[in-house]
Amino acid sequence: MTERAQASPGRRTVMGAGAAVLGTAALGVTATAQAAGKPAEKHGGHRLDLPVPTVIGHRGTSGYRPEHTLGSYQLALDMGAHIIEQDLVPTRDGHLVCRHENDITATTDVAAHPEFASRRTTKKVDGVSLTGWFTEDFTLAELKTLRAKERIPGNRQKNTLYDGRWEVPTFEEVLRWADREGRRRGKPVWLYVETKHPTYFRGLGLGLEEPLAKLLRRYNRHRAQSPLILQSFEPGSIQRLSKLVATPRVVLLSGTGSRPWDFVASGDPRTTDDLVTPEGLKWMASFAQGIGPTLDLIIPKDGSGRLTTPTTLVRDAHAQGLILHPYTMRNENTFLPADFRKGTDPNAYGDAFGAFAAYFATGIDGIFSDNPDTALLAAADFSGR
Repeated sequence: MTERAQASPGRRTVMGAGAAVLGTAALGVTATAQAAGKPAEKHGGHRLDLPVPTVIGHRGTSGYRPEHTLGSYQLALDMGAHIIEQDLVPTRDGHLVCRHENDITATTDVAAHPEFASRRTTKKVDGVSLTGWFTEDFTLAELKTLRAKERIPGNRQKNTLYDGRWEVPTFEEVLRWADREGRRRGKPVWLYVETKHPTYFRGLGLGLEEPLAKLLRRYNRHRAQSPLILQSFEPGSIQRLSKLVATPRVVLLSGTGSRPWDFVASGDPRTTDDLVTPEGLKWMASFAQGIGPTLDLIIPKDGSGRLTTPTTLVRDAHAQGLILHPYTMRNENTFLPADFRKGTDPNAYGDAFGAFAAYFATGIDGIFSDNPDTALLAAADFSGR
């Protein structure tokens, strides 16, 4: 890592739940100052310092290692990612494990285990019919006999070198790893934790929030100042967590026209379009400290996949005291806006630095990236270091 990559971009304050109205108002002032290129100020109440732009290791460093493995998390940390993400799903016996989805067909070698052939089934998860193997049909002991593999080998052939090297980690194992690494490095290891399909799992008697809160309390990450951020695409899950722990919370937002699944289940007619209005943002600010919108909600694309004019979402969210951590930047052409693709190979790297610069210029507070090393260099460039 070069000196430039190691330099920390400017710092800002992320307000914890205990700051209440004063805290969220102060956070908005800080975010506005950062967007204007002014130094962030400290404010009263609980606070957690994070660099801006914050670089979030998406599922670890999934551009280089199979996602949601200790190998992926460790490399993200070694690269300097400010926060490392985990997605949580349950096993049949109630353990929380780190997988992007409960369907583990593409991310493990389960299909190569004849003893589990009969577990292959079709389920409807959040209205989508899926056929494969699912974590809720396995005990933790059974799941530990599997090994992780690259989810998108067609795009990331080099990552297949590591297929079979790591098992599926439990969240408790990740908490222990983070504590060990924190002691070794002399500073906390930040985690960014998502509850996946919480309404679906609650319907199976495998609610995520209560066992997650129990683990957070056990490992002292339940406070407003804890080095951990909670996230979910279901606002109801974040509301539930807000009553269990003081840990900072973020509501994830899908594309325009979509509806959170808990809204679908409860008959709430609101869509993402309603949530990104000033009224919707004010509602989310009553129980969350930030939002995680898809990048298209920050800068929409036209029919050819090129970036257009930024929306007012950054300004409107900051006005409500909310930070913005949009998702997801990846280096490969196939995942980049058309403006920043290079050549004709969809799996070759494009002008990722140009894309990062365009998104950082909107005033976002951080970004999820499969390639934390690239994101850190881009953040240092943006901060003028």
